[in-house]
Amino acid sequence: MHAVPDVRPDAHAPAARRHPLLRARLLEAKYEFLGLLRTPIFALPTLLFPAMFYLLFGVAMNRGGGAGQYLLATYGVFGVMGAALFGFGVTVAMDRDQGLLALKRALPVPPGAYLASKMAMALLFSAIVSLLLAVIAATLVGVSLAPAQWLLLWAVHVAGALPFCALGLYVGTLASGAAAPVVVNLLYLPMAFLSGLWLPLSMLPDALARLAPAWPSYHHAQLALKVVGMDARQAVALHLGVLLAVTFGFFVLARARLARRG
Repeated sequence: MHAVPDVRPDAHAPAARRHPLLRARLLEAKYEFLGLLRTPIFALPTLLFPAMFYLLFGVAMNRGGGAGQYLLATYGVFGVMGAALFGFGVTVAMDRDQGLLALKRALPVPPGAYLASKMAMALLFSAIVSLLLAVIAATLVGVSLAPAQWLLLWAVHVAGALPFCALGLYVGTLASGAAAPVVVNLLYLPMAFLSGLWLPLSMLPDALARLAPAWPSYHHAQLALKVVGMDARQAVALHLGVLLAVTFGFFVLARARLARRG
């Protein structure tokens, strides 16, 4: 009699090999990240603009008074917003125009892998942006934080990408590939300015400063500023509640639009 070969999964094999669906999702996320990393029109502004602005205003024009520490927190939010809004809003709109979403539905791709890969891409770019700003702050500006503060600030920056991923996804379901960059910029730049990311709200006209809590970027910035001790002393639960509501609200709206489009 011939021995029956043992075809059971190797317990010592990597998890991705033992779970094909997990491997498929990881590969989808890997190639989404590499694809955008090799796209200069996305990767260069996303990774370098926050660092360039921080070098200009946090280093070259820094006159002390905690500006470097404040801008480290807020420019991190600015960079994360860009990675999430452009990474979702523009790419989803272009994928729709090119018929890639229809192709994905026809391929044997695990459910949710498309959106999960874009989420992973946005979080990876956000992590790189936040880390780059931290290196500049520590080496060139002299910002000194406790190790736990550095780690918490990085985590707040990266996790804060999620509301803007949802907002970008909704924009991607509304706008065409040609119009999406314009729509995203019309959201991105005013929100950054009106939320106190470029300069403190005390330097804005009072009427504009009072509107700051209407923007999700304000609440993300306040969480980041709380880590470095420069926030407006509002409740953390308020900021978390707004960001969670924005995340789930726009995700539900985007999912409904995608479902109506088949």
